Amino acid sequence: MRLYLLRHGKPSIEPGHCYGSTDLAVPIGEQERVIDAILPLLSRLPPGVPIYTSPLRRCRELAAALAGRLMLRKPVIDARLAEMHFGAWEMQPWDRIPRAEVDAWAADLTGYRPGGGERVLDVAARVGAFLADLPPADADGDAAVIVAHAGTMRLLKECVRGGPTRDIGLRAAQSRHDIAYGELLILECRPGSSAG
Repeated sequence: MRLYLLRHGKPSIEPGHCYGSTDLAVPIGEQERVIDAILPLLSRLPPGVPIYTSPLRRCRELAAALAGRLMLRKPVIDARLAEMHFGAWEMQPWDRIPRAEVDAWAADLTGYRPGGGERVLDVAARVGAFLADLPPADADGDAAVIVAHAGTMRLLKECVRGGPTRDIGLRAAQSRHDIAYGELLILECRPGSSAG
């Protein structure tokens, strides 16, 4: 199965802030920029291809707009695709988060709960469960579109590579944070595979 992973556009937030599960909007102009850039890349998908999305507004609204423009099925909202929850760190400027807490997270990338929120290990488990639950290819083709977040996309990429959940989470956490707003990644995977 071919997965088309699309990151949402740049949300309405000042640079230098920590955000994950905060439900931020994307300005209309930015949304249109992403749609205009991505339509030529997805225009040959058959109409029956499913589209999955994080429940957060910045993804959900993009998925709905793409589904309408490409005549895809109505997007399936799946909470397992949401970005990591950073607890008390959410919406805080990074330079106001105590250095000792950031260092504690760096020392335990998969097990630490930033701001008392989610562990990378927990996010890796839910993203792996989403991937394992994808239905096998059907008569409409062997593809799916997933509108998500940079962290979720890095985890999906590592889930496709396989291995124990802890390894998946660690590889994703250690990978470069270089997925641009509106960027498309294409992965090949076997539906029903899961992290261990």
